[in-house]
Parts: sequence; C-alpha cells; structure tokens
Amino acid sequence: MENRNLFQYANRTIEEFHVDAENVYSYWHETFKKFFRSKMAVILTVSVVGLLLFTFFYTWLSDTDPYAKSKMILDWNKPPSAEHLFGTDNLGRDIFARTWYGVRTSLLLSLTVGSIDMFFGILAGLFWGYVRQADRFMTELYNIISNIPRTIILILLSYLLSPGFSTIVIGLCLTGWISVARFIRNKVLTIRDAEYNIASRSLGTNTRTIMGKNILPFLVSIIILETAITVPYTIGSEVFLGYIGLGLPQSTISLGTLVQAGISSFQAYPSQLFYPTLILSFITVSFYLLGNKL
Repeated sequence: MENRNLFQYANRTIEEFHVDAENVYSYWHETFKKFFRSKMAVILTVSVVGLLLFTFFYTWLSDTDPYAKSKMILDWNKPPSAEHLFGTDNLGRDIFARTWYGVRTSLLLSLTVGSIDMFFGILAGLFWGYVRQADRFMTELYNIISNIPRTIILILLSYLLSPGFSTIVIGLCLTGWISVARFIRNKVLTIRDAEYNIASRSLGTNTRTIMGKNILPFLVSIIILETAITVPYTIGSEVFLGYIGLGLPQSTISLGTLVQAGISSFQAYPSQLFYPTLILSFITVSFYLLGNKL
C-alpha cells in the first residue's frame, strides 16, 4: 500500500498519447537543425549548391564553345574584359567557359571516384572490422596496397591504357578504397562488442543483418564526412596528375588541364592560372569545411 502512494495515474486520453508519438526524436531533424544554426554552414551550403547549379546550367545553356579557337592573333592571350570575363588563352579560347566546363569534368570525376571508393570501402570496412577471421588477411592487404605509390600505378596504367577519364578512375580507385575501409574498420571495432550486438548474436541474428541494421546506421556521420573529404581530395589528385603529365589529355577540359596550361604561361599571363586556381581552391575548401560541419 505504501508503494502505491508513490505513483499517480496520468489520466491522459488516447489522443494525447498520439501527439507524443508524433513528436518522436528524429536524428536527421536534429542534425540539420543544429547544422543550420551555424552561419558558416549556411554560407557554405548556399555557396556549394549555387556553384553546382551554375556549373550545370552554364554548361547546358551557354552558347560559348570552350573548344573554339581563333585564327586572329589579336584574340590570343587577351586580358579579362566584359566580353571574356577571365580572358582568353594562347589559342583565343574563352577561359571563363573552359573553367566551368573543367569544373563539370572534375566534379564528375571526383563524384565517380568518391562513390566507388565509398561503396567498396564501406563494405570492406564492415567485413574487416566485424569478422575477426578476416582481420589478418585485410591488414596484410592494406599494408601491400598502401605501400605502393599511386603515381607508379598511374604510370603503368598510362602505358597499358590510353590516358583518359576511365584510366584516372581506375588508377585512383585501385588504392583509394582501402584507406576508407581501414577508417571504417577502426570505427566498427569500437561498437562490434556493444551489448546490443552481443544480444543480437545470442538471439541468432545473422551477420549481414547485424552489420546492416546495428552497425551501419551508427556510421552515417562518418560516411558523410569521408565522402565530403573524398571529393576535394580527388580533384586535387587530378590536378597533380595533370601537372606531372599523367592526368587527362589536353583535349579534355578539366581543372587539372587548365592549371597545367596556366602554369606554362604564368610568367607572361598570370590571370590564365589565377582564375582556374581560385575556383579550384574554393571547391576543395568548401567541400572540406562542409563535411566537417556536418
């Protein structure tokens, strides 16, 4: 009887309980609510989305041919003007148009490489971290792949395959996925033996279900961060490969080929390097900061 006095009936209607059920905690709602409280996050989001939309619509709707050369010497190496916002290169081609076509190519390359790296890296990382028997084999595989310089792989591929978009994708993905897998594996190890996973195994839940429903949802924020970092890293790699002559061919417009061309004419015409580099820096820094904010 004494214990009964410690409690009181709630005296609530069924409708009130339904209201509470609708106000269940939402992970994504709280994530974006906190994310957009930051002015920097809002500025970065608007800037990145605006850049992506401008790149898409400009390359789709613009009448300016980025490959169009001019036979008039007066049109070569022109400084920035109202007609040519970023000037022209040594063949009279519009650098403004070439820059945005290059952004489209580099973003497509980085998203392709990033998607492949994240897909195989997440699957391998979950398997590596959860299945104890796979740890030794995967560790040795990681040591082998991570100690092979990526430049050497790309040099070999350039001899075996013709330089192009697919060659760069293959070369970057051959080694990129293993670092993602290693990162995911380390995170899986911290929650593999949590109580709810032990309970699931005791109840006979299969490994695939545990990894897909018990572990993977806890890695969402980490996956978002890794994806956001992979994009600028891939663009930077493409620019570096273009600089050393292993990137996309000069006939393909990308930020890497634009930077490579700008370096060769930097002494006489610095604007030909300045504008593509400025756009490149904005993309890489914005994606990195945006990933960290998320």
